Amino acid sequence: MHQHPQRIDWVDTAKGICIVFVVMMHSVLGVEAAAGQTGWMHAIVAFAAPFRMPDFFLISGLFLSNVITRDWRLYADRKIVHFAYFYVLWMTIQFAVKAPVFAADMGWAGALQFYLVSFVNPFGTLWFIYMLPIFFIVCKIAHDRNIPWQLMLAGAALLQIAPIHTGYLLVDEFASRFVYFYAGYIFAQRIFELADWAQDRAGLSLAFLAVWALVNGGLVYAGWAALPLVSLALGAAGAGAIILTSALIVKSGRLDVLRAFGANSIVIYLAFFFPMAVTRILLLKLGLLDVGTVSLVVTAAAVISPMILLWMIEKTGIGWFLFKRPKWAYLDGTFRKRPAVQPAE
Repeated sequence: MHQHPQRIDWVDTAKGICIVFVVMMHSVLGVEAAAGQTGWMHAIVAFAAPFRMPDFFLISGLFLSNVITRDWRLYADRKIVHFAYFYVLWMTIQFAVKAPVFAADMGWAGALQFYLVSFVNPFGTLWFIYMLPIFFIVCKIAHDRNIPWQLMLAGAALLQIAPIHTGYLLVDEFASRFVYFYAGYIFAQRIFELADWAQDRAGLSLAFLAVWALVNGGLVYAGWAALPLVSLALGAAGAGAIILTSALIVKSGRLDVLRAFGANSIVIYLAFFFPMAVTRILLLKLGLLDVGTVSLVVTAAAVISPMILLWMIEKTGIGWFLFKRPKWAYLDGTFRKRPAVQPAE
């Protein structure tokens, strides 16, 4: 299978768009819940709902073919231990920040129990980091056992279509999201070809995007976006739309900030919760802005603050453990000098 370099501008731009939408969703819904009313940004969050996470998972599966043939030890280090380290670290950081609130609600014993349960039931916003290793494991097992990709893809699609709502996040999100991750892995070459096609046919790509936006927005407005089959179709179409959009943005040579956000999407995803919460509390107490504008400012602060933190770490050399695994966190025999921040390949 064709090998691709580690950093590709349109891929990073697509990840940048997705991480902004993810942070926006948490920021907007948090502000609206605290304020007791909705704002004008609610419509943007609703529009992005069908494709926000599908595209994130599809992009995360794009480079899996480059590494899936590795032996299990190296594969486990890069695709399981890597994410486990960041999950445990940032789950502990988030829990420490929120522990007094938990203790007030359930007592310190209950708070401790909640912390321990978070090792098997993903904590808060970190469920994406928890889910990725599970997807990597399933794909590796299927590859090693020569399970036909057509069978895997069909099974994943059926899981997405089926009304699976167990209440257990790992089961529900696996059923809902695995098809997109697996499609990113299986159709990686076609996806790269789609991006090249978009850059060669900008006008036609914009026409497709206009039609997609109308259909996606119309189905969301009608309340049909979450229906079986419709949800799967909108997730796939939305992922394609983000690919086209990212390819066109890169060709235009503008919005390079999105590429930077995407190249550091794991940094933003891990660290956005604290500036988001602080900014939300301060702005709502001041009461100077409407709910929609507060949501916009909170989103901007939540996206940009982790980038500032990363810049400070780069300048001082202090705190790399927050975004870069230390040597002790590698499996024996798998450590080598790595870039400062690892993408979710």
